[in-house]
Amino acid sequence: MGKWMVFSAWPYINSEPHLGTLLHLITADYYARFLKGVGEEAISVSGSDEHGTPIEVEAMKQGRKPVELTDEMHKKVLELLKQFSVELDNYSRTDNEVHKEFVRDFYLRLEQEGYVFKQQTIQLYCEHDKIFLPDRFVVGKCPFCGYERARGDQCENCGRLLEPTMLIDPKCVLCGNTPVKRQTYHWFFDLPRLSDKLRAFVAGLPENVRFFSMNMINEGLKPRSITRDNKWGIKSPFPGSEDKTIYVWMEAILGYLSGVKELELGGRPGLFEEYWKSPDTKSVYFIGKDNIPFHSIILPGLLIASNAGYSLPTYISSTEFFLFGQLKFSKSQHVGVWASEALQIADGEYWRYALLSLRPERGDSNFSWADFQKIINNDLNDTIGNFINRVLKFVSEKFDGVVPEQRQLTTDDKEFISKITSKKREYIDLNYSLKIKDAVKAFLESGYIGNEYLSGQKPWDLIKRDYDRACTVIYNSVQTVNHLGFMMSPIMPVKSAGLLKQLNISKFTAELKWEAINPGHKINRNDVSPLFSKIKIKKA
Repeated sequence: MGKWMVFSAWPYINSEPHLGTLLHLITADYYARFLKGVGEEAISVSGSDEHGTPIEVEAMKQGRKPVELTDEMHKKVLELLKQFSVELDNYSRTDNEVHKEFVRDFYLRLEQEGYVFKQQTIQLYCEHDKIFLPDRFVVGKCPFCGYERARGDQCENCGRLLEPTMLIDPKCVLCGNTPVKRQTYHWFFDLPRLSDKLRAFVAGLPENVRFFSMNMINEGLKPRSITRDNKWGIKSPFPGSEDKTIYVWMEAILGYLSGVKELELGGRPGLFEEYWKSPDTKSVYFIGKDNIPFHSIILPGLLIASNAGYSLPTYISSTEFFLFGQLKFSKSQHVGVWASEALQIADGEYWRYALLSLRPERGDSNFSWADFQKIINNDLNDTIGNFINRVLKFVSEKFDGVVPEQRQLTTDDKEFISKITSKKREYIDLNYSLKIKDAVKAFLESGYIGNEYLSGQKPWDLIKRDYDRACTVIYNSVQTVNHLGFMMSPIMPVKSAGLLKQLNISKFTAELKWEAINPGHKINRNDVSPLFSKIKIKKA
């Protein structure tokens, strides 16, 4: 067993998160719970990304200060995450002093290491609004794929990193006018110097991440601007840059480090070096494919350039897109299902199961209300919930709530036990391989196997004519409920806690040993009730 750092991309909080954003936070929470459940030491970190131009733009539109908007949205996100059972070790925010200080110190160190330089540059300037237009203050046509609504920092369609001056027919998002080009100056990160080291790092990444990232390296990396002319952000620490702020992506990406530092300062001395500077620590980043270059090139580039001994990302688990009516979930385009809307339709833990089972790991996934309803009603209620409730009701009603003995072990029983333990082993192995969608499927398939065994053995008939045989079938079924509970616990922690209460046990274990609940153990008869119920969605 070892140490793990589990990270989720920090959601940008210019508006409420949609299901595509929640997916990464839920996955990080799921994975940290899984790791802890199998005995690993793990810490999990994410937070609200709250600086930069989109927040400034949104605040201007609402006639408010940016900090008022981010304070409100961060509080709202915390409340929403609680309802989706997301409890990371630290869900922080970029507008906190620990993060600000860490970012400023980090870039001063990079400057000392010779990776930061000041350069005159041409930027877009809006003569109507009298400001330089960084990043998302500009929209235009992508020079690579022709997408008409590309932003000044990245094309949402093809994922390419951009600069505002690269856009074709750029427009100011505030007034719609065409900006002019003016000379200014900025501080840059000398990313091209790291091309060879980054090529070696990228070669060991998963295929989808490696292919995209290697293409960028082979096309020639460009220096990345560290500073911006917008006001809402972390003040630049470089001498002479007092009117600049740190580019939001170049500081938010360091939240993975500052978030662990915050945990350390919160009462866990030595935690930061123990995790971030240990060669034995493994790290996993759950992100969408539009965030690949920031995690496969920018972040490792910064870590290498700092020469501070930080461990590079071990795994970058990138998903494809969730589609809603064939359109990509997008906050900026207002496409998708928003968190608060989702909670009005179904329990947050139902959404956890559905999103993990639909996780677009090998291609885009199309979300539909009909599929969601089917997943909850057929998978959770009719398969998992039905098996668990039938078994525990039988123990309660026919055995006075006492788990019976295993008395007659047949060939069928041995085959059944082998199938369930194999599925549990498969579930664990798939999670370590970051095939989370398949791991959740293994959990569901265990429910199929359990139902098939119970229906085939018919203990309700056996108890009238072959009591010993009925005892064995129910004994095996109770053990199966326990193994299902272990697999359920990171997927639906609140529901699994309810199952623990029904079983009258303190925890589920990762052990493959068949007997986890001893004969003679008393379940909580008064608490036995269905874990799930069917839903009906009008939109289906």
